[in-house]
Amino acid sequence: MTATPLYGKELAAAIRAETAERAAILATSGRPPKLAVVVATDDESSAWYVRSIAKAAGQTGITCDIVDLGPDADAEAIVARLRGLSADDTVHGVLLQTPLPGGAALQDLASAIAFGKDVDGANPLSLGRLAAGLPAHPPATAEAVVAILDHYGIELAGRRVAVVGRSTVVGKPAAHLLLDRNATVTVCHSRTTDLATVTSTADVVVAAVGRPGLITADHVRPGAVVVDVGTNPTPDGGLTGDADAASLAGRAGALTPVPGGVGPVTTALLLRHTVAAATAR
Repeated sequence: MTATPLYGKELAAAIRAETAERAAILATSGRPPKLAVVVATDDESSAWYVRSIAKAAGQTGITCDIVDLGPDADAEAIVARLRGLSADDTVHGVLLQTPLPGGAALQDLASAIAFGKDVDGANPLSLGRLAAGLPAHPPATAEAVVAILDHYGIELAGRRVAVVGRSTVVGKPAAHLLLDRNATVTVCHSRTTDLATVTSTADVVVAAVGRPGLITADHVRPGAVVVDVGTNPTPDGGLTGDADAASLAGRAGALTPVPGGVGPVTTALLLRHTVAAATAR
């Protein structure tokens, strides 16, 4: 058995095409959509992601401003910039890229992003509304997990899903989105006893820890679907996921590749959220 690759390129292209049409309508009406990405890190995997956002935005008719504050920026400076962008009528979406400098935590800073411009669901208000089943932009990566499963016709209702990772960026919001689809969800983390025992009972495993090669054949039952959210830099400048693809090749039924799986869909959804925010203004 060979794991079927779940590529995100086709789905991402479809989302971007729809988004480009809506962006063009906004531009014609004098409201060209704009996304501002605030960066305060020199992390290479983050730089790769930001470059992909800017490239995709340009291809979709969305202006993307990269606001680089440098890795030594303090929390006060980051908050001030987020508030300024939130008050700027020409900006429709604001994203705070992680990781952040020491002493700065996403949960403490994200509330400075206006709810209406919180296109990556980082503000605690957005996360609370997501948990309550109320309208809000979910974190794009978490939404991409569900979107790519839907795209490949993978049933979620009644299925057992193990989410490995409990961050507010992916793990927790992904769990809520999966619960909304009637999956039975178990959230695992660094203190889960015998991780493999838990994950090997799941029909779908979502790997979102940021630890290269964490998920191996021992963690997955035969035929299970593995959604790899990890984007870990390699010494040669590439990216690798949280799943050991070689180990899973003869075990998993399907696997999202890294790169080329969840990443392109995440970027496309972020741009969709930006256009939606611009439309709502």
